[in-house]
Amino acid sequence: MRPKETISGFDAFLVERGLSFEAVIIGGAALGLLGVVSRQTRDCDILHPKLPEAIQHAAKEYARICSDKGDVLAEDWLNDGPSLLTDALPSGWKDRLQIAYKGEAITLRCLGRLDLLRSKIFALCDRGIDLPDCLALAPTVAELDEIQPWLEDQDANPDWPAYTRTVLADLRKRLGYGV
Repeated sequence: MRPKETISGFDAFLVERGLSFEAVIIGGAALGLLGVVSRQTRDCDILHPKLPEAIQHAAKEYARICSDKGDVLAEDWLNDGPSLLTDALPSGWKDRLQIAYKGEAITLRCLGRLDLLRSKIFALCDRGIDLPDCLALAPTVAELDEIQPWLEDQDANPDWPAYTRTVLADLRKRLGYGV
């Protein structure tokens, strides 16, 4: 999916049905809506709140309509899978939100810059597939230094802190900061 086009189309779809929706998003869709990346993404990850049933049904119906037109959109393209991250983010994250999209029926916010970096760098360490997004965000040395202690605390595996330091060192090097 292309975040701007998909969300804009879904916004019009919700208007026609008299539905509205406000949420906090993360991931590639957030980066696409912010203009940080222009790539396609598989889905739009809702961090908060849990998806209301009416919006879940509307998103599935919208996906079917798009697929009928030849635009492949997964049935679960709008999902709240990463909602557990809210427990891991530093306190006050809701106070640092920024607008990612404002339509007639949909308002999407995303994490503030440092929290967005936290989520993407954590995903890089956890899944190993988020390097292009992390590079596109171009974190500063100070931002990486601030994120590191939080990142090291995100897994109970005794090898996790050393692993995250290795990932951050690689990211620093790729960003031209040396090691």
